[in-house]
Amino acid sequence: MSSAIPLWDTKIVCLESCNCCAVPECHKRLVIDGKGNDPKSIIGEIAHIKGEKPTAARYDPNMTDKERNSHENLILVCRDHHKMIDDQPKTYTVERLHEIKRQHQLWADEKTKEEIVNVTFAELSVVTKYLVSGQASTGDSLTLIPPKDKIRKNGLSPQVSSLITIGMAQVRQVGDFISKIPDIDFGEHLKEGFVSEYQRLKNVEKLSGDMLFNGLFEFATKGCNDFKQRAAGLSVLVYLFEKCEVFEK
Repeated sequence: MSSAIPLWDTKIVCLESCNCCAVPECHKRLVIDGKGNDPKSIIGEIAHIKGEKPTAARYDPNMTDKERNSHENLILVCRDHHKMIDDQPKTYTVERLHEIKRQHQLWADEKTKEEIVNVTFAELSVVTKYLVSGQASTGDSLTLIPPKDKIRKNGLSPQVSSLITIGMAQVRQVGDFISKIPDIDFGEHLKEGFVSEYQRLKNVEKLSGDMLFNGLFEFATKGCNDFKQRAAGLSVLVYLFEKCEVFEK
């Protein structure tokens, strides 16, 4: 059976743009918020579409280890479906798993798109209050770059490009919200928080491309499962993606 990648927050939540099982008849929540001061519980697992080891289901000897553990060959599922995927390779073929992953991303994007128009200052306030608190200071570079150029330069997939397009719908409202905050340093603190997390994900966790973007998406939403709050977090992320130095220019 293909082994699960260690369930650290970044690795598992960076895989997809929502925290639920990719199998359409399931969609079980995979990150459960803790009560009080308890941490969240991660109950999902990352399965390999083409097996990680020679004895694993759907193993492809022509793949490199890097390809086996790449974003394209991983799918986020609940423990029950991870077991089924590995035990039933004739049912869960490579082609079917890729289609499940594709359909799941479309579903998550559509849910986010439905809520993006409902985002108000109330949701932005919750998201930005979390982001601004206790973040490390970083450099002062602030550079504008056309999103399409940035998407291409960083090797982001059409799926992430679609998320960025969705988030662009509320970029102006994010700017209006920031401009109305009495604290004149609020916008700079917000940028510093994202840049600090971007550097950590890139340099410490060694993430790139879609995994890196999704890591920042989860940072922006604090792993929240509510699609309206996730839409607000996406709006803030895309605002800063467009304006500040997160991702390569």
